[in-house]
Amino acid sequence: MEGLIIFAVLLGIGYFFGTQAEQQHFQRLQQRERAIQGLVLSTAGARVAIPTAAQADLFVGSVVVSSDFFKTWVAGLMNLFGGRITVYESLLERGRREALLRLEEAALAWGADRVVNIRIQTAELSGNSGKGVVALEVIAYGTGVRG
Repeated sequence: MEGLIIFAVLLGIGYFFGTQAEQQHFQRLQQRERAIQGLVLSTAGARVAIPTAAQADLFVGSVVVSSDFFKTWVAGLMNLFGGRITVYESLLERGRREALLRLEEAALAWGADRVVNIRIQTAELSGNSGKGVVALEVIAYGTGVRG
C-alpha cells in the first residue's frame, strides 16, 4: 500500500510540475519567436542554388529536453495499445522549436540575412534501459549567409 501511495504522489508531482514547466516553456518560446521575426529560413536542399552571399557559416542549435514522470508513465500505458503517443508530441515540439530558435539567434547575432538548408535531427538519450523515453536531444543546423 505504501508503494502505491508513493507512486501516486510521484504521478501527481510529475503532472503538476511537468505541466507548469511545459506551459512556461511554450510561453517563452512564443515570446522569443516574435522577437526574431524577419530572418529568412529555408529547408531547400543541395539541388537548389544558394543565394549569392559575401560570407557564409554553419550554425547549430541544440537542446536536450526530458519527459516528466507522469508523461513517461502515460506513454508506457499508451504503448500497450499502440498508435500515437500524444504525450511525447509536445515534448518533440518544444525540442524542435527551442533548437531552431537557438540556431536563429546565433545566426542573427552573427548578422545573417538568411539561413538555408536547415536540417533537424533527434536522438533518444535513454539508451536501452527499457523505461521509455527519458530525454531527447534535438539538433537544428543550417548555413547562415549575409551580404
